Amino acid sequence: MNKIYQICNSCVLDTTDPNITFDKSGICNHCTNYKNLLLLRNVSEDKLNRLIQKIKDEGRYKEYDCVMGISGGVDSSYMAYLIKQLGLRPFVLHVDNDWNAELAFDNIKHIVDKLGFKLHTYNIYWEEFKDLQRSFLKASVIDIEMITDNAIAAVLIREARKRNIKYIMGGSNIATESGIPKSWSWLKSDLTNIKAIHKRFGSRKIGSIPTYGIWKILLNRFVLKRFEFVYLLDYVKYNKTRAMEVLSSELGWQYYGGKHYESVFTKFYQAYILPEKFGVDKRRAHLSSLIRNNEISRDEALLELENPPYDPEELKRDKKFVLEKLEFTEREFEEIMKLPVRSHSDFPSDKALINLFISFLPIVKRIANIR
Repeated sequence: MNKIYQICNSCVLDTTDPNITFDKSGICNHCTNYKNLLLLRNVSEDKLNRLIQKIKDEGRYKEYDCVMGISGGVDSSYMAYLIKQLGLRPFVLHVDNDWNAELAFDNIKHIVDKLGFKLHTYNIYWEEFKDLQRSFLKASVIDIEMITDNAIAAVLIREARKRNIKYIMGGSNIATESGIPKSWSWLKSDLTNIKAIHKRFGSRKIGSIPTYGIWKILLNRFVLKRFEFVYLLDYVKYNKTRAMEVLSSELGWQYYGGKHYESVFTKFYQAYILPEKFGVDKRRAHLSSLIRNNEISRDEALLELENPPYDPEELKRDKKFVLEKLEFTEREFEEIMKLPVRSHSDFPSDKALINLFISFLPIVKRIANIR
């Protein structure tokens, strides 16, 4: 039986999330859970100062005291700005999967030049990455971007270990990234799933693409304590609107039109593939986060959703570019778009193992602290 349509009375998430629930007041579970997530934030000048001192002490005799990734987007760019203000010495790394918009390169250059950082770039071998993206499109699964997210994390971890740097600074944050429906993505560390999908639909080996899986995370992060992810934006009162103003006025940064739209493929994926094939408008989640963070009103979000996710002329241009780059004909791509949607769980997966690991994580952490 089809679910009766309902939209949250507080944010703009609706029953396009199949797992959404509402209380008697019509407030969704994402808004309710947000109150609990706020407790996980570390917004405190004292906590921030103690964290920064710990990072500085750990890296006192090293060339760099932390590793940070930069994409040219708002979150990573503002994190770089904060890191400079706090006096840290980051190894600044950009992972290039060959999909950067020109504006992303401009933003990265402005950021590192103005802040006095040295940029290091890791280029993912395109021919292999192209084959991997083609595999995920052919598989008809929702989270095509998990392969990029997995590779970025793998490169950051590898560079941190290579330089004996413990702290990896991440731009993810509760303020503007909470409430993403779980059904809209997959577990980023599910390396078994990535390999299984590529084995089924790929045409070449992907041996050079950096990857990471659950066992590597378990061993190196929680048992051997070789690295630690630090989400710096959760230690400050992060406001995306104010962050963009600071970046623009002080560093010459420019907005690119949407969350993660610094990547041409990500824009095409979020604004075309997701709504057209999967019935998912990710703007709902992003706008809802901004509502909860008191940056926009619900009425403003609803007004934004009345606009199409893609400008027609931009869509025509980007679609042509993406299909040519991935070597799909128009007909091949349309056939893929019409394929029945498949779950990632239709393929071999580490999900059960990862969920088991998460359930035992408090015990793992306690054991690691005893060592």
